[in-house]
Amino acid sequence: MNLDFLNPSQREAVLHTDGPVMLLAGAGSGKTRTLVARIQYLLEEKRISPFHVLAVTFSNKASKEMRERLSHNINIDVGALQVTTFHAFCAKVLRMEANYLGLSKNFTIYDDGESNSIIKACLSKRGINQKDLSPYVVNSYIDGIKNQGFYIGQPVTKEIEAMTDDKRLFDIFLEYEAELHRNNAVDFGGLITGVLNLFKSHPEVLQKYQQKYKYVLVDEYQDTNRAQFELITLISTLHKNICVVGDEDQSIYSWRGADIRNILDFEKVFPEAKLIKLEQNYRSSKRIIEAATHVISRNLARKGKNMWTDNEEGEVIQITECRDDRAEAEFVGTEIKKLAMKGVSLKDIAVFYRNNAHSRPIEDALRKEKFPYRVVAGMKFYERKEIKDMLAYMRVVVNKKDSLALTRVINTPARGVGPTSLRKLEDEAVRLQLSLFELFERIVLTPVDFKHLSLSAKVMSSIQQFVSLIQEVQMLEAEDALPTVTYEKLLHESTYYDYLRADKTYEGAARLENLEELMSALKQFEDSMETPNLTKFLETITLDSDTEESVGNDLVSLMTVHGSKGLEYPYVFLIGLEENIFPSFKSLESNSSMALEEERRLFYVAMTRAMKKLYICFAQGRMLWGSVKFNGPSQFLQEIPDEYYKWEFFQTGRQQPQSWGSKSNSYDDFSQETSYDDEKVYHQDKVYQQKKPAYLMGAYPAGSKISHALYGNGTVLDSEGVGQDEKVTILFKDGVRKKFMVKFAPLQKL
Repeated sequence: MNLDFLNPSQREAVLHTDGPVMLLAGAGSGKTRTLVARIQYLLEEKRISPFHVLAVTFSNKASKEMRERLSHNINIDVGALQVTTFHAFCAKVLRMEANYLGLSKNFTIYDDGESNSIIKACLSKRGINQKDLSPYVVNSYIDGIKNQGFYIGQPVTKEIEAMTDDKRLFDIFLEYEAELHRNNAVDFGGLITGVLNLFKSHPEVLQKYQQKYKYVLVDEYQDTNRAQFELITLISTLHKNICVVGDEDQSIYSWRGADIRNILDFEKVFPEAKLIKLEQNYRSSKRIIEAATHVISRNLARKGKNMWTDNEEGEVIQITECRDDRAEAEFVGTEIKKLAMKGVSLKDIAVFYRNNAHSRPIEDALRKEKFPYRVVAGMKFYERKEIKDMLAYMRVVVNKKDSLALTRVINTPARGVGPTSLRKLEDEAVRLQLSLFELFERIVLTPVDFKHLSLSAKVMSSIQQFVSLIQEVQMLEAEDALPTVTYEKLLHESTYYDYLRADKTYEGAARLENLEELMSALKQFEDSMETPNLTKFLETITLDSDTEESVGNDLVSLMTVHGSKGLEYPYVFLIGLEENIFPSFKSLESNSSMALEEERRLFYVAMTRAMKKLYICFAQGRMLWGSVKFNGPSQFLQEIPDEYYKWEFFQTGRQQPQSWGSKSNSYDDFSQETSYDDEKVYHQDKVYQQKKPAYLMGAYPAGSKISHALYGNGTVLDSEGVGQDEKVTILFKDGVRKKFMVKFAPLQKL
């Protein structure tokens, strides 16, 4: 086998076949090529049977790509070769050995939706209200302890105990697992822990698989969780011919269970391990690689690599300071237009952002320039479920004949108006030739006329509350209230905000960020219109969407930085490089060095996706929840050496505020006061949201006894904001909690 196409480090990685080896493969260092060559060498030169090789990846896409490369390169039949994902491998093992765990071979693998159904049933049996303990919280807890490799029968460690203060969660986990077993089912996490249980409880089974897989290879090792680490270690213990490939500098999935200790501690588990570093980058220019290396070198939790490249020096990194997020989006659109005019294909351009919600201004700018785009591993902003839900609420307000919009939201969040009740109502609306909302209004006005529908008291009450909310918002619209005001009333008084806030998962937080961005879109729409209203806003976004054209694969790619891992583009725009955004507020608030280091790794991943040109943008002021926040440039910009960047201010047609100029203007020596639309604005380190002084109290502080015209008497549980912005959460006598904006709610103090 000719290995001349490999560099010296890659060749060493291929030839060192016996004993444990860890390949530290930096960004763009050709790790997949090396891994494929290593497998080919084992099969062709070492004459190892494909039955004795196990290669594990993290995605079906990666395993498919590796199999395709091997099938092109190797003359031997690779049909027996196990190139698979962790979950697929464990599913196969469990089906082969199901009887050991009391399962049948045809067990079902439950997805998240089915797991949530069981969790909801467990909560119901215990009489636990889902508002007090969200199924999402329970699911996240169960997923977390399974990521740690815990299964029933193991002693509960201090680490597992420390995962929650709520002792109910572990009991629910036990009941959940028992229900899965009764259903002859396994969830995704249970595929891994099931095999761990199998191997530890039945050493003869473990020995069979240890003898079978003499050579084990693991790709993206830095993304493994503790359970996967334990699984691979068990299988490799006999022959110790384990090869792991990873990059601790690209470990960015701790929120998904990935444990960077797996790669940092590999040599503790396998003391005789050979460490090989793949440090030559084939992707990016010298300036990009050297700048990124300087940034990541500040992390302490790393093995250490010195990335280098023979590629051309390339252009300097362009750091662009913008007045606000609209100017930032305008800059990106303008610069892409310049690139396109120079003949650059749109498919060679990507825009990265820290959070999904930040795609909205960029999408608006690209639609304005009529550039087709795709959102990679995500959905376009106005197609996301939570956005479509809130737009449906708005559509019901502006058009009470829009029954399609009403059916989307009448039971979102759940109000007890299920499919059976809804079918009755739809049939009645058709009989009377009314829209659904018009029927609802009649039911509220003369309920006695609709006794024949046999609607429950809960359904009747839900209809009454829904009609009351929509009519109140319609009155606001008639009085020319701003769209942000009507949106906020719909969001909170529909309880949709509280419904999403109960989901404590990463995805739940992303949905709330999207709703925050929708508020910002409404605010910017208000600023651009003389007489803004919901009707015009809905019309604008609908018409903008309709103008999109498909141009095959020649599209600008938009994605989160997490979604960019493993990809590369000649031209990359990285937006939102501000404190509290990137690094995130959560990482700064935690005061954890590990959290900040993961944010820096994420920044490193973003930088090293760029091949020719890297643009980094930040806004002096960014619209969040309808008001401008001033966070200042990200501390990561301070970490790029001066010789690798140029700092520019993007001039728009609007008033130009004072620029940060260059990063030499640090937080300490930059003038604290900056002019911004005739207001005085203060740049402060780590500012996320200005807090009200303690002496500013709302009209309805916590503990106040009140009366509501519709819901009766209650007690204020929480009060936030003052004056026109005051919101209160009230607990009514029947145990219902509701949130209101005081300026709209018919409240009286008792």
